[in-house]
This record gives sequence, structure tokens and C-alpha cells, in this order.
Amino acid sequence: MKVLVLPDPAAAADRAAGIVAGRLAEAPASVLGLATGETMRPVYAALVRRHRDAGLSLAAATTFNLDEYVGIAPDHPASFAAFMRQELFDHVDIDPARAHLPRGDAPDPAAEAARYEAAIVAAGGIDLQLLGIGRNGHLAFNEPTSSLASRTRIKTLTPSTRSANRPAFAPGAAPRQAITMGLGTILDARACLLVATGQSKAKAVAATIEGPLGAHCPATVLQLHPAVTVVLDEAAAARLALRAYYETVHPGGGEAQVG
Repeated sequence: MKVLVLPDPAAAADRAAGIVAGRLAEAPASVLGLATGETMRPVYAALVRRHRDAGLSLAAATTFNLDEYVGIAPDHPASFAAFMRQELFDHVDIDPARAHLPRGDAPDPAAEAARYEAAIVAAGGIDLQLLGIGRNGHLAFNEPTSSLASRTRIKTLTPSTRSANRPAFAPGAAPRQAITMGLGTILDARACLLVATGQSKAKAVAATIEGPLGAHCPATVLQLHPAVTVVLDEAAAARLALRAYYETVHPGGGEAQVG
């Protein structure tokens, strides 16, 4: 696991975008796994700038998002499909037919989860999986106690996760369930890129990188993956016991390749 510590959230987002852009420059037809959430907004903004100013192209890429809320249609303003259009897809040259998310409004969510898992396999698997992390250590919507071998499925959300997501659905309640890639699905990616910023993520980040492996913190499953890069800002790195070592290996958040 490569741990890169950058001075601030903007620098962390730019470094993460640079890693994604580097993968696309090397292999334009890459299959990317994408994430949503506040941490991803500046990452996608940096990718949009690279598209606009430096010719970065997603025209040959295929994408699969991690998750979507059950019961939410793609045109719902709080859907992850809407988030992706707003933050990335509408501003780059991606082929909409190659940009995939689970259908939250599918009549049979369990069947939709199985279809989505099969679609990832049919595409040849994910080359680079972009990840955020929840305050309780969840990856995608794999909440604590999730099986470390889980596949794409329906997952009931914890009260803390629903509370964090409530503003997007105000004045109504946030959905109780989501279709999410499983931890085993995420581990199948050829490389993973985890981005975390802010003091609120510091405990989960430290557990992920240095804590014991276990379902109490689902993100610890990344310790089993052979090609993980973690990009942090100073605040998110604050509780790392071995931070001095990581900065010796990659001073100043030095260049890193994934995969």
C-alpha cells in the first residue's frame, strides 16, 4: 500500500486526478470504477480541467460506479447518476453508453445487483477503482460487518450513513438501502485509489492502513490488495502512527503509480 500525504484537500484531489489521468493516457480504453461523495467533487473538477486544458479524453473508457440508492431513479436530483452527470459526465467526452451505474429504480433490486456484477465481469473487470471512505470505515455502501468477500448486492444503511446523506433528500428521509459493489468486487479491481481528506476521516484512515483487518472497518480489506494507493491531506493523515515512514518513502506525497 502506497500512502501519499499532501498539504491540503486541493493538492490531494489534484494528485488523485493525476493518477487517474495517467492511467487513461497509458491505456485509453481502461475500465474505471468511480465513486461519489464530497471528496470526489474536487477530483472530478481536476479531471474536467485536464480534459478542457490538456486534452484528457475519456472517449474510449468504460466506467462503473460503486453504488446507487434503492428506489431512486437516475433522473432524481439526489441520485448518484445525477451527481456523476453534474460533476463529470456532462463536462467530458465520455460515451454515455459506456458509463454505468446500478439502476436504483429497478423493479427487482436483487436481480439488478446480479446483473451489474455480471456486467463488470463482461467488461473485463475494473482496471482502476476510485474510492472514498466513510467515517465508520465503509467502502461504497459496505457498512461495518459486511462480508470481506461480498459481491454486488443490496445493503441496508446504518443510521450514521443515512444521517450524512440526509441533506441531499431534505425535507424527506434518506433511503434505507442501496445497491453496492461488494468488498470482494472491489478487491477484484487491478488497482485501487483511495482518497480521503479532512479530520473527520482520520480515524477511519488510520484503521484502514494500520489497524487490524476485520469487518468492523470494511476498508481494512484493502490491506489484502496488492496495488493500492492512498492519497490523503494533512488532516486525514493526522492519526497515522507510521506517518514519518510513509513520508520517507514518498516525500511530499511524491509521484506514485498504481497497478
